Amino acid sequence: MGACSRTELQIQSIIGCEKIAMDFATSVARKIGLSDARIEDLKTAVSEACLNAMEHGNKMDPEKKVIVTLTVEDSRLKIDVHDDGKGIGQIEPPRIEDQIEGKYRARGWGMFLIKRLVDGVDFETRPEGGNVVRMIIKRTA
Repeated sequence: MGACSRTELQIQSIIGCEKIAMDFATSVARKIGLSDARIEDLKTAVSEACLNAMEHGNKMDPEKKVIVTLTVEDSRLKIDVHDDGKGIGQIEPPRIEDQIEGKYRARGWGMFLIKRLVDGVDFETRPEGGNVVRMIIKRTA
C-alpha cells in the first residue's frame, strides 16, 4: 500500500459541510483512476451518508463531528462515515406508491439511494458509541 492508502477527514454536523467530504472523496477517487461516472456515484453516496450522520446520528449538533475515512485497497475504495449517535435502527425501504399518494414522509431515501450507487454497504452501531456506514466502490464496475 502507498503512502496515501488511508486518509481521514472530520467535518462538523452543519448542512453544507457534506460538500467538503464530497470534494475529499472526489480527490482520492481521481488519484486511483475511478471513472467520472463512478465518481459521480461516489459523491452522491458520500453526501447522503454524511447528511444521514449529521441529522440522524448527531442530531445536527455542530459540536459533534462526522468522520469520513477513505481506504484504498487493491481493486476498491472503502469509505467509512462515522457519527456519534445512538443509531437509527433498521430503515424500511421507501415505497414509491406511498410517496405518489402523499402518505410517506421523506425518510429512508438516502440509504435506498446509497445502496444503489455503491458496490457494497454495511451499517454498524459501535459498542463504544456512534455508528458507521461502510461503503465499497470498486475501481471497475
